Amino acid sequence: MKLSSAVTCFVAAATAAGVPSAMTGVAAFAPAAAGTHLAKSSWKTSTAVMSPPQAMFMSTKEKADAAATSADAEDAADAKGPASTILPEFAAARDSVIDSLNAAVETKSMASMLAHFTNEYFAAASNSFVAGNTEYNPKDAAQRFMKALELGMKHGLGGNKFTFGVTHKALRGKGESQDHELEDADGNPNTYDFYKFGCDFFRPAMDMKNSVVLGQDNLAKAVQQIKDGENVVFLANHQSEADPQVFSVLLDTIGLNDEAADVVYVAGHKVTTDALAIPFSMGRNLLCIHSKKHLDADPETKPVKQKQNLAAMNEMLGMLKEGGASLWVAPSGGRDHRDVETGEVPIAKFDRKTIDMFRLMGVKSKKKTHFYPLAMVSYDLCPPPDFVEAGVGEERNVRFCPIGINCGEEVPNVGGAEGREKFTQHAFEDTDRLYHDTLRAIEENLSKN
Repeated sequence: MKLSSAVTCFVAAATAAGVPSAMTGVAAFAPAAAGTHLAKSSWKTSTAVMSPPQAMFMSTKEKADAAATSADAEDAADAKGPASTILPEFAAARDSVIDSLNAAVETKSMASMLAHFTNEYFAAASNSFVAGNTEYNPKDAAQRFMKALELGMKHGLGGNKFTFGVTHKALRGKGESQDHELEDADGNPNTYDFYKFGCDFFRPAMDMKNSVVLGQDNLAKAVQQIKDGENVVFLANHQSEADPQVFSVLLDTIGLNDEAADVVYVAGHKVTTDALAIPFSMGRNLLCIHSKKHLDADPETKPVKQKQNLAAMNEMLGMLKEGGASLWVAPSGGRDHRDVETGEVPIAKFDRKTIDMFRLMGVKSKKKTHFYPLAMVSYDLCPPPDFVEAGVGEERNVRFCPIGINCGEEVPNVGGAEGREKFTQHAFEDTDRLYHDTLRAIEENLSKN
């Protein structure tokens, strides 16, 4: 069976086999104390840098045995660390989904990758349930996961693959101007809220009890500036593919629901070309720019990509001229990566030329543009590969863990050649300090709970 034609069969089979059986006996499990799956010893207070507690969430022997029943999933069954516990009901739902995947997917490598993703997501959901989030039960986890795969298959593969322009307006199911692009997707006109889908998918894996939102006074100031018709650019470190959802969910907790949905994210090529990432990106306001690394990867396509970047810059200038824009950009050009020797996760250095370009656009817009350092702590939610992938289609990891954001004071806007370097250095140092402050705050929460 071809993958593109297997969507309906997969969803029907997994629903029939996995969801009802997964509900049996759920009420018998009393929630345990929150935070039981993040050992306090995994947070290094001496350096205030998080040592990723990956081993505590790696594949269990039970998951390995279940995945190994299919030859297509055997690569995903390797146990990579000490065992963790997954509730039987979640294991049953997971196994049903994997069985349906193996029946629908022909390619061994894809079956293995999806089985790994399934293992990770259901383990995170189980850990969340044990921590007291009983609203996220096995049936809920199965429905959310299957919807993600369904949307990925519909919009991320084949001839109907969704194509992003240099800018993209979030598809919220409210009759947007882009309805014609989704006539055969989720109703005609489109009635599906991809933004809500993305937040709902990752929310169960977020340990909200131990998560933090710091720098709320600075966030309030930024919001007011946006309301006043001025522009705000958040200069952030980037830790996981779920960073937009992390930012939204945490802003929601302090009453900034609408403001969270209005943010425009500067996106690289992976989030608009990877099959599993595409549905999540469809729910975000995007400004699509090729990073320097991606530009140089293929000399033949470089001129086309440079032209697309120029068009994106023109679109961004238009946003800034209009005023009231809120942009999130990672000046590093990519995600933070774990130091495999120390186990620590330092934030990646900011690129001065990237920041210079945003500052120049702010000046050209003739609208006051403010720059705020923003620390993101989300590495453990979706740990990226230890080594940068040349292509797309990497294995997805999902862990139940606390997350955090920390918005610093506005970066002083100094000019001149020397000032440009100082501006970038100031923004990076502020973000780095905020990052470590956030790790400490989460550690303090974990020590109390």
